[in-house]
Amino acid sequence: MKIQWKTCLRVGISVLLVYLCIHYFENVQNILMNAVGAAAPILIGCVIAYVVNIVMKFYERHFFPSVNKKIALKAKRVVCMIAAYLSLIAIIALIVSLVLPEFISCIMLVVDLCTESLPKAFTFVVEHLNDDSIIPKKFLVELSQIDWQQKVGEIIEMATSYFGSVMNMIFTVVTKVFSGVVSAVLSIIFSVYLLLSKERLKRQFNKLIDSYLKSSLCNKIRYVAEVLDDSFHSFIVGQSAEAVILGVLCTLGMLALRLPYATMIGALVGFTALIPVVGAFFGAAVGAFMIAMTSPLDALVFLVFIIVLQQLEGNLIYPKVVGSTMGLPAIWVLAAVTIGGGVLGVFGMLIGVPVAATIYKIVSDDVSKKKAKTITSKDDIEEQPA
Repeated sequence: MKIQWKTCLRVGISVLLVYLCIHYFENVQNILMNAVGAAAPILIGCVIAYVVNIVMKFYERHFFPSVNKKIALKAKRVVCMIAAYLSLIAIIALIVSLVLPEFISCIMLVVDLCTESLPKAFTFVVEHLNDDSIIPKKFLVELSQIDWQQKVGEIIEMATSYFGSVMNMIFTVVTKVFSGVVSAVLSIIFSVYLLLSKERLKRQFNKLIDSYLKSSLCNKIRYVAEVLDDSFHSFIVGQSAEAVILGVLCTLGMLALRLPYATMIGALVGFTALIPVVGAFFGAAVGAFMIAMTSPLDALVFLVFIIVLQQLEGNLIYPKVVGSTMGLPAIWVLAAVTIGGGVLGVFGMLIGVPVAATIYKIVSDDVSKKKAKTITSKDDIEEQPA
């Protein structure tokens, strides 16, 4: 076998790059983190465009199915895109309007508990200890002379007296909020450009890989991209439908049981249900804590209700709505959520299932192809004349 100098050069450059990445790992990591931070608006814009595109294609299929003229096609794209953005904004506004008022009411209840009920509880405990003669009277006299209302006020005042620290914190928060708003605007603008020119970008991508890669590799890239798109599309649609069903059932059940904060907790449980398997439990834990602020007995009733609802959701709703569309066994769903959450937190929980479904589909198809080739080879050998 003749070794060409170009092959040696490529191997040498590859080995050098690997060595530099390992030796200067921290520097390479910092460079990558800065690059990801700088490209965050673009990455978020891609995510927004992908989600909006699902709604936009739904409008294009059902409301403008027979538009063929070029000008009408452009108008159709713009109208459906605006309708998709408005639909998502309306959904977010609805969730905020359901959650925010009752959340503020719960926060006010907690503040009232800390400023009013807590000092009274301290006074009651001191009086009870005094009556039972558990603690020496001298110490109890000193405790009884303490103005707990004033002490709690002093603690709150002390916590908020560091003016310089508070101003620095406010400046930091304002800076981050402004930066977040700018990034959000840039992300939305970038998503609009992606949606308006998605066909042209797809053609350019196909031309690029066709020009520099082999045809077999190009076909594999397109196949993986199609499976990945199908998995994420099925997951987003199915998980969103399942979250809406669970949130509505939770709200109706709480209203029937006359539990407090029904609309807020129902919306919260539905929103957290976007995280497969464990998401609704997070919302249920927060809901139980909020209900316990008003009535521990109602919190217990809510926990029993949410356990029953979770069983209904896990055994009936999720397999029908999400499981059938993803084609992923339940054990792999749980494994994907666990590993994704351990690696990337909540974001990993969200993308873990569709990524696992993609890998499962690709591996299953590859195994089926190899099995079919093996069977074909055996048949050819058996058909050969002796």
